[in-house]
Amino acid sequence: MVGLRERKKQRTRRALVHAALRLFNEKGYEETTIAEIAAEAEVSTRTFFSYFASKEDVIFHDSQERTGGALALLHDRMPGEPVAALLLRVVQSSLDWAGREDNFGLEEAQARLDLMMTVPALQARALHLLFDSQLQLARALREAYPDELDLVESAAVVGSLIGAVKLAAMASLTGGDPSEQVWEAVRRAAEIAVRGLHDLPGSGRGAA
Repeated sequence: MVGLRERKKQRTRRALVHAALRLFNEKGYEETTIAEIAAEAEVSTRTFFSYFASKEDVIFHDSQERTGGALALLHDRMPGEPVAALLLRVVQSSLDWAGREDNFGLEEAQARLDLMMTVPALQARALHLLFDSQLQLARALREAYPDELDLVESAAVVGSLIGAVKLAAMASLTGGDPSEQVWEAVRRAAEIAVRGLHDLPGSGRGAA
């Protein structure tokens, strides 16, 4: 059970993210200062820096947690679990995490996407995080299936899966779909991506 201190920290963190996104939308990313974000969230600038090192970190506040959750599932692969089944479980776990009540909704996701598509510094950071996380996941997948996949195959599988789900999510979000349709688009994209696993070694174990 989460203690009172931790719940207070989570509320402050959420308040800072909400405040930042509101100000970025109203004033612009570059025009918004950290002091203004802190004031909007009714905390001190010093408190802001106890949660985030920069404005960029506010936008990507959950990247490490998302990647960490996926890596944990890959490291704890169930005995005999097919590649496709494990990858679909990773995607579903990510969707379950995103849909939690204490996480941010589609409105915030859309706001972050808009910023990442229009602010050069955020575009660069997003690409760096994307490639870094994909490399970590490819290595973890290779370790989970050392007798079935080499690093090139693992990288190809991870790249196709993440590319498919991210593009599907972006297409659905920009189309104004409700949350249920966004999640369904991600699931369908993941299922389509893993169908190609039958071409890999050990296809009998890797096919969905």
